[in-house]
Amino acid sequence: MGKVLLYSGLLLIGLVLSQILPGLMGDAAETYSTVVRVLTMIGLSFIMIHVGYEFDIDKRNVRQYGWDYFVAATAAAFPWIFCCLYFVFVLIPQTHWGSWGVWKESLLASRFAAPTSAGVLFSMLAAAGLATTWVFKKARILAIFDDLDTVLLMIPLKMAMVGMRWQLAAIILLIVIQLILAWKYLHRWKIPATWGWVLVYAMVIAGGSEVIYQASKVIDKQVPIHIEVLLPAFVLGCMMARQKAKGQSFVSHQAYAQPAGGVEGAGHGDHHDDVLEQPGEKRASMIMSAFFMLMVGLMMPMFINQIGSATATAPAMTATGEVATGLSTYLRNATPPMGWGAIIMHVLVLTVISNAGKMFPALCYRKEASWKQRLSVAIGMWPRGEVGAGVLVVSLGYGIGGPIVVIAMLSLALNLCLTGVFIIIIKKILASDETLRPATAAGPG
Repeated sequence: MGKVLLYSGLLLIGLVLSQILPGLMGDAAETYSTVVRVLTMIGLSFIMIHVGYEFDIDKRNVRQYGWDYFVAATAAAFPWIFCCLYFVFVLIPQTHWGSWGVWKESLLASRFAAPTSAGVLFSMLAAAGLATTWVFKKARILAIFDDLDTVLLMIPLKMAMVGMRWQLAAIILLIVIQLILAWKYLHRWKIPATWGWVLVYAMVIAGGSEVIYQASKVIDKQVPIHIEVLLPAFVLGCMMARQKAKGQSFVSHQAYAQPAGGVEGAGHGDHHDDVLEQPGEKRASMIMSAFFMLMVGLMMPMFINQIGSATATAPAMTATGEVATGLSTYLRNATPPMGWGAIIMHVLVLTVISNAGKMFPALCYRKEASWKQRLSVAIGMWPRGEVGAGVLVVSLGYGIGGPIVVIAMLSLALNLCLTGVFIIIIKKILASDETLRPATAAGPG
């Protein structure tokens, strides 16, 4: 619970500072914004490399994951769709409902609600003494799959934002190459996996993304190439070979694989000799996650002047401090100004409907588990965290702003604060389940 409160607090602190520091920077405001953006990308890269490192599939029996991936996809898609509809039909005036610009930016901004915070979920369930239960095993694979689904769904959203430009072809080519590499070299690349090295990899990925972005602005300032670090970092994590802590010896990913038909493609989380399971690595991961949440808050553009009496047509500012182009001003221009009372109400409603969208897993796996266990898995998908914050960072990179992004950010923070409550609910539900049993093999249910 302390970790969750830390993340939430840092996110809110960053949010407050984002409204104060740029005004104090004067002529250095643009440089400050660039530094904050790059540091945020480094933190996100670090986290996504670990997500990819945790991900694995048994290539000899890929079909066994079909049902799990479908369930995870619904758990990622329903909150996204619900939040998008809420943004458009509740927060946007009816005169703008037919605007494709409003829809595409709403689809991107609402994607923050899709991914479950795998790292926070795993650590909280384990701390609650549930690491050996069916609920933990199933929630683990579903959370990783819905993070993957979030990364993949960013591809068409990126296409929608870029439009039919030459940049689109370059982005598609890079995406295809990355996916091929992830599949072909899944956990085969024998490079160090300790936190210091992962930080170096994250810096290279973030730096490379920034170089491509700045270079493409020289060619076409209106539509620069955004190579978000989500997918490259995830792919690198997928390619990294498993590494044992003792002796720093490398092992192939098959050595960690569960037998065919197992609950997960890999039993990585059950091997305490893995390098990422060591106390020092966990501490470094927590520090980087905390740093990232602070940076996410600092990434927020100035929005105070849009709350209350300010007009809704103020020029949009990107994460770099530049005035955004027409590609990224629709939501800001279409959303009426609102007071803090209205914002708080919308935050509460958005949090409820985003979590309601995660309930589909409770209707699945009837052959594997009792109703209370399935309900617990669905509730276990509620926690949000770093990946969702990463989606908001991507949105800010396209210049999307206004009250809607503020509401999304505060909803994310609220969900983080409630994670401990969610875990307590799960534990109480399972304590009352007389059929509670150890984990069983996964399969369509």
